[in-house]
Amino acid sequence: MDRKDKKKRKWIDKLRSKYRLVFITDDTLEERFTFRLSRLNVFVALGTLTIILIFLTSILIAFTPLREYIPGYTNVGLTKKLYQLQARTDSIEHLLAMKERFMQNIKDVISGKDLSDQKPLVRDTMKRYDKIKLKRSEEDSLLREEIDNQSRYNLNRLDSRETSTVKKTSIGGLLFFTPLKGVVTNNFDFASKHYGVDIVSKQNEAVKAVLDGTVIFTNWTLENGFVISVQHAGNLISIYKHNSAILKKAGDIVSAGEPIAIVGETGELSTGPHLHFELWNDGSPVNPKDYITF
Repeated sequence: MDRKDKKKRKWIDKLRSKYRLVFITDDTLEERFTFRLSRLNVFVALGTLTIILIFLTSILIAFTPLREYIPGYTNVGLTKKLYQLQARTDSIEHLLAMKERFMQNIKDVISGKDLSDQKPLVRDTMKRYDKIKLKRSEEDSLLREEIDNQSRYNLNRLDSRETSTVKKTSIGGLLFFTPLKGVVTNNFDFASKHYGVDIVSKQNEAVKAVLDGTVIFTNWTLENGFVISVQHAGNLISIYKHNSAILKKAGDIVSAGEPIAIVGETGELSTGPHLHFELWNDGSPVNPKDYITF
């Protein structure tokens, strides 16, 4: 055996050599604990302990909020909070737009302007329409003539010159749609400030608009619950109170007979499922039973 092999063998023997680790008391020199160890056993134990510590540390960093304190890792709930804030911001913007539209409708009603759902047109600056030259084709002329012949004898058609001279239709000449079929339990009484009629009907019945118009108010009040108001032509406003749900929002265009709410019993002034219906003409309440059959 050469010298190199002897050194290697000697190093292996040192690793396997047994040593005794003794714990004794300082005063009495009494043995408390005794361990028989070798250098190889110590290295294996320390290596195993190191691997276990690394594994536990990795688990703590990967599955606990402790990783937030390590540079490069983001907050675990940051994405969720950002989504919630964005959704709340969108809701606030939508609510603000509804409030502004409602206030504009109120201003138009007070000033006597006609409500319109049309938005102002924005000029498209990307194309030059002034250079486009339109020519009327033979097919276009034939189509125009055919449409004019179809509407020539239409009794409901008004010429543009006639519309400028049409006078405001009185409320007695309007054909109202019944808002809710049921039994009138409380009539209109101006003296007691009961400016409408109370109609009792089946549960979850749909409340319908009496005329074509624009929704100018939707809200919940402590006394009247869910309330919706519709502006009609000729300074006529219909009001529907104590609903369980509202199906439209301020600014919506509704047609006569279109469902706008669900009958309910919301509000402190409600004593049961019913609809409180009011009709206002030129700023004054009128008896709905004079114009509508319930």
